[in-house]
Amino acid sequence: MPPNDAGFLTEGGTMGAAMRGHDWSTSPLGPPERWPAALRTVVGLMLNSKFPMFAAWGPQLAFLYNDAYVEILGRKHPQALGRPFSDVWADIWPDISPIVDEAMAGRATYHQNLLLTMQRKGYDEDTWFTFSYSPMRDEDGSVAGVFCACTETTEQVLSERHRAEEIGRMRLLFQQAPGILAVVSGPDHVFEIANDAYMRLVGRGDIVGRAVVEVLPEVRDQGFIALLDEVYRTGDPHVGHEMPVLLRRRPDSELEERFVNFIYQPIRDHRGAVYGIFVEGSDVTAAVLAMRALQEANSRKDEFLAMLAHELRNPLAPIAAAAELLRLGTPDAARVHKTSAVITRQVEHMTKLVDDLLDVSRVTRGLVTLQRETLDFGAVVGDAVEQAGALMQAKRQRVTVELPDTRPWVNGDRTRLIQVLSNLLNNAARYTPDGGEVAVRVTADEREVRATVADNGIGIAPSLLPHVFDLFTQAERSPDRSQGGLGLGLALAKTLIELQGGRVTAYSAGAGLGSRFTVCLPRVARPEGAGPGVGDGEGGGGKYTRGARRRHLMVVDDNADAAQMLALLLEAAGHSVAVCSDARQALGAVVDSPPVLMFVDIGLPGMDGYELVRRLRQLPETAKACIVAITGYGTQQDRERALAAGFDEHLVKPVHPKALYGILARLAAQ
Repeated sequence: MPPNDAGFLTEGGTMGAAMRGHDWSTSPLGPPERWPAALRTVVGLMLNSKFPMFAAWGPQLAFLYNDAYVEILGRKHPQALGRPFSDVWADIWPDISPIVDEAMAGRATYHQNLLLTMQRKGYDEDTWFTFSYSPMRDEDGSVAGVFCACTETTEQVLSERHRAEEIGRMRLLFQQAPGILAVVSGPDHVFEIANDAYMRLVGRGDIVGRAVVEVLPEVRDQGFIALLDEVYRTGDPHVGHEMPVLLRRRPDSELEERFVNFIYQPIRDHRGAVYGIFVEGSDVTAAVLAMRALQEANSRKDEFLAMLAHELRNPLAPIAAAAELLRLGTPDAARVHKTSAVITRQVEHMTKLVDDLLDVSRVTRGLVTLQRETLDFGAVVGDAVEQAGALMQAKRQRVTVELPDTRPWVNGDRTRLIQVLSNLLNNAARYTPDGGEVAVRVTADEREVRATVADNGIGIAPSLLPHVFDLFTQAERSPDRSQGGLGLGLALAKTLIELQGGRVTAYSAGAGLGSRFTVCLPRVARPEGAGPGVGDGEGGGGKYTRGARRRHLMVVDDNADAAQMLALLLEAAGHSVAVCSDARQALGAVVDSPPVLMFVDIGLPGMDGYELVRRLRQLPETAKACIVAITGYGTQQDRERALAAGFDEHLVKPVHPKALYGILARLAAQ
């Protein structure tokens, strides 16, 4: 090629034309036709390449580049043509000058994804490049310049970085996912990854890189390894619902049963061959146990309803028979006495059943109001033993009571404490055979007072012992323990004692070995001025003596049978009684013959008992009369509403004779 020929620039595209038209008069390179052959050869190859390239030649390393490199220069083009390399890339010169020095020293270098902060678009930006710097030699073999083939990898680097961040986020989500997640690979099912929930389930953390059978040897004989083998062999997924698995979650622990929902999903390579298994699922142990507990509770509820029907039918049978006997004729006095005694006992039993149900309702709704006071606990125990004595005496059981030398004092509700203790004593008597033994022992230390009720009865099976204080729980019933209650007493006892700051526990060595129940309450200081017998109660209901002055009374009730029976009781006590079936009849009768005591049903037709008592209080004949409400509603709110309406007292059906005689006794004392 002639020295003055610039034909190597002819096919050089835009930059070839730019080099031909450029004013090289001030450049050390001079015009292109005089460039050294080595430079012309490199520039000719560079201009005809679609790959970004540049060459820097001469003492000032004049900058020459091709069309593909224009985009890399940005706003530096076209001023960069022919200028010194250090001026063109002054913004990154501190970073690349050592590389340039290497090339000028005759050593080629290669750099992959090198970070360079450039100002090519008017602002600083982080860029990444993969490039090589090679020495360019002139005719005598000395290094005269630098040649660079490069590609900008900024988008690739940022994409990879973004992908890595996404993978990191996905891995974090994978690790923190609430469900169990794991990947096992190969025929030996080696853990590749496992999230935190999976490791919590199995109780291990060092599982990655180890085979399932090595990490969880206890599952080999439970079929899980065989399932993995099957999925790996066939490529068919497997789904398990509430599958039980026994896991040793700590090296020194016993096997623990857990329940899991899971799927084994095969993972395939590009050829479709299974190379691993994705494990996904959830630990549903809590839900399974809750469902079991719910089913058990539902079963207990069904048993309770059947028991309730049985308990209510039992007393109804003798009551119905007694009523039929009285209806058939005029029996002699002995038979009447015997029949009425049967009815009284059965009504008392039914009342106790209803009271237990109401107590459960009040306790579960938090409506129990305690009347707390400082009590001699020994005296409370004595009253409870007296209440339960009839059953133990009937079964010829030996009862022993042991009290401490000094009286133990507690702060509690006397009635409720007697209820709890008498319930424990009745249970002991009920589940102890005739002629058995029941022992009550009261002990105390500086902090608490304990009452233990022990018997040598049928005992409690180990499976039942943890549930004796649950609602509707009762030992197996047998014919000799009919009318045994509803399984509510111990649940009530536990709640009532806990409401008073105490606790109650149960113990039995097993079936046939007796039972022991212990009530514990905080001990309090002896009250000042407490003398002998403090804490002892009077007996309930008062006392009525025949021969008291005859009075005129009235019963207002739309239930004719209930009204007649109450009137017969009052007449048997020596009084005259008028019976009215509704409010308007009563308002007329009180004017003709004013009563000193009235028993008024709340649920009257037309005008209810609340409105009737308001009108009675406005009449001069009954303004000062004692008026007693009789109702089937016995909550505290019902009582308060009755008293606010003008009633003097509030009785809940069925009215107990003791309560009735108490009112008559107070009337006689006035």
